[in-house]
Amino acid sequence: MSAPPDRVPSFLTEALEAPLAPLDRLPRSLWLGTLAHSHGRLVPRLEEIERLRAALRAGRGPDPGAPWPAPPLAAAVAAAFAALELPRYCGESEELVDLVLRSLLWHLDRIPDLVDRGATRAAAGAQAVAEFTADWRERCGEVDELVHVLGAVGDVLKSTRWDLLRGLLRSAGWQEVVRVRAALEALPELARVIRRLGRALETDEPDEARDLTVQLLEERTALRPVRRSTRVPDLPGETRGVRRSARVARMLPQEAVLLAHPRLRLVWHARHAERTLLTYEDDDRLDEVILREVPVLTASARRTSARRLEQGPLLVCVDTSGSMQGGAEVVAKAAVLEAARTAHAQGRGCHVFAFSGPGEVVELSLSADADGLAALTRFMGQGFGGGTDIGAPLERVLAKLGEEGWRLADLLVASDGEFGATPEVAAAVRRAKAERGLRVQGVLVGDRETIGMLELADEVLWVRDWRRFGAPGGPRGSGEPPIPTSSLTATYFPGALRTPPGPREKP
Repeated sequence: MSAPPDRVPSFLTEALEAPLAPLDRLPRSLWLGTLAHSHGRLVPRLEEIERLRAALRAGRGPDPGAPWPAPPLAAAVAAAFAALELPRYCGESEELVDLVLRSLLWHLDRIPDLVDRGATRAAAGAQAVAEFTADWRERCGEVDELVHVLGAVGDVLKSTRWDLLRGLLRSAGWQEVVRVRAALEALPELARVIRRLGRALETDEPDEARDLTVQLLEERTALRPVRRSTRVPDLPGETRGVRRSARVARMLPQEAVLLAHPRLRLVWHARHAERTLLTYEDDDRLDEVILREVPVLTASARRTSARRLEQGPLLVCVDTSGSMQGGAEVVAKAAVLEAARTAHAQGRGCHVFAFSGPGEVVELSLSADADGLAALTRFMGQGFGGGTDIGAPLERVLAKLGEEGWRLADLLVASDGEFGATPEVAAAVRRAKAERGLRVQGVLVGDRETIGMLELADEVLWVRDWRRFGAPGGPRGSGEPPIPTSSLTATYFPGALRTPPGPREKP
């Protein structure tokens, strides 16, 4: 029996579409370059692009004897991949794999144009591979620079505008990022404290700060005094009735009458011997106090060991006031860069609040993509100046903690400590610590501990040798920041002083 007429077109369609099945497994970004290509036949090209994509994602290079491109050209492409070590880069990023394949398709598609200009087929192929090699030699250097600075490229390579990324890496702001990255080599403890922030996952490390003392009720045995009343038979006391016994002192009068009779006295002796005399029954009770083991519930204090929480989002408040110029500026930027590196490497959110004077707060979202890299570069290229008001950024931090995705974030404050939060803001931070579990890590860049930093932070990383990070030659490179007098402190750091200024120190 033949198939129904409506089934014949589907069989024909399936037979025609079967060679194009690799398109279902390739991303759409590779469709156009693979379908509309001048080199080789369509079906072998589709199959080889799919195999090459899988090999690069596994960290392997192309096959020199592959059917596409043509065998002489396939060996040159494989040699180029090996010389550039492209499989090593591609194994870390699927986006980079697709970018490499699009670039390879574009360069090989130029072979007919080069032939039309007078080159031989072999020379055109060699020139296309050479241009591909030169292009990716520069790009591999840029990827190495990204990995060195950020620790991981994240979603940066998802950007379709590689020229914009290349321009960003050549900007003055990026050079400042590279300079700050070099300073991180001398601050290994900074990476350690930032890595421990966040409250998304529980680690195996005990957290003494979160240990709690719990009151437990335990069942135990204890000796307690108990009053006991014991009945003592035949003890003179209360008369309860009549019974038969041999007690002469307690016999009834009618038994005593028998003793006066010359014959019945024998009956009395017989009853006495048989212990059947009618006698009064009396006894008494003995009351005493004894110690008896009884189960009791006792309260005991036990310290529970909590595990440290890590791997959550990061909120960073960085002081960009004038007192942070020079080496202190480098340390503050290093804290921001390390927070971004940690967030990119572990897939965590990172939001920065750069603050200076009253109302001067700039927010930056350092996401693991090209936009986040551009925001980081712009921040690193800016100089520090102005006063210090930490109240506004702290209020924004507390508001950010209420947003979805940021409830398990911890706060990092990088400053010289020349600030003071208002009592209302300080109380709000304390409530966030108690109710939400917020932890505040301070990075103190200065010569002395300050009340403002100690009141705010749970732990403080004190960078005492910040001057060595300042390079000579200009205000931004000066190792000595301006030293404020008490009047300047009252002017630029509102709330930092706990006592009002004297008559000679009017702000």
